[in-house]
Amino acid sequence: MQLSRCPLSLRPRSGEQVPSLTAQVARESNPGGTTAIWVRDRLDGLWHDEDFADWYPRDGRPGLSPAQLATVCVLQFLLGLSDRQAAEAVRCRIDFTRDGHGTG
Repeated sequence: MQLSRCPLSLRPRSGEQVPSLTAQVARESNPGGTTAIWVRDRLDGLWHDEDFADWYPRDGRPGLSPAQLATVCVLQFLLGLSDRQAAEAVRCRIDFTRDGHGTG
């Protein structure tokens, strides 16, 4: 299998907030909180997609949000997750998501 060499470009999405309903559901389903909720509450606004703009070409298909990826990397480290476990958490855990659809 050969991977495509299509470059990724950055489509900044900074300023996105966790939708209020998603945050409410995450907090109500985890009344004691989780590491992910704690980290997001403290890192919110620490980095923005624009901070990574120089790392991306101007043309290409849109890449994932580098600010979201940075937050997931911190969570992965703190929770001692493998790459596969972190990807699964982004896909399945509401406390790991930013938009309520498992997209980190």
